[in-house]
Amino acid sequence: MARFDEVKATFWGEGLYGVQPPLTDAVIRDAEHRLGVRLPASLLEILQVQNGGLVAESWNAFPTDVPTSWSENHVPLDDMRGIGHHDGQSSLLDSGYLVEEWGLPSPLVLLSGDGHSWIALDYRACGESGEPSVTWFDVDDGTELPLATDFTEFVERLTAAASFDLDDANGSRSAS
Repeated sequence: MARFDEVKATFWGEGLYGVQPPLTDAVIRDAEHRLGVRLPASLLEILQVQNGGLVAESWNAFPTDVPTSWSENHVPLDDMRGIGHHDGQSSLLDSGYLVEEWGLPSPLVLLSGDGHSWIALDYRACGESGEPSVTWFDVDDGTELPLATDFTEFVERLTAAASFDLDDANGSRSAS
């Protein structure tokens, strides 16, 4: 398992897709107020390096012990939302709307996803001021899979999608 600081230093990929303006303390306070939760310090550390965008290929997958609609052995993390509303790009601030739109439980903060599946900070057990777990939600089949007890553990367990079976490394969905 990679140490958090090692992953943080090389977490972001190249390109401007999904990148929001740099974080400020005021933006963080406003986001927490709008979302109604305290964001994990480790998430904010990564977002202070770059405020959302594509995830580097070294860290674009999270291993699972059970199959999902995505793969037999992992879920994707191709990009991660930042905080803001730059050029109409989706951000963590859209979580409330998206949770309602896709019929997800609440309270969640959606880190990554496409509507059919999501990786989210899950505040249901810890409350708005607690340390949320990280959960995979599959809207199409109505399942959820706990991934990590907190965001730091989630980041430390990330790996490259290419390290999985070749059938899954190309990002194709397995038949479920």
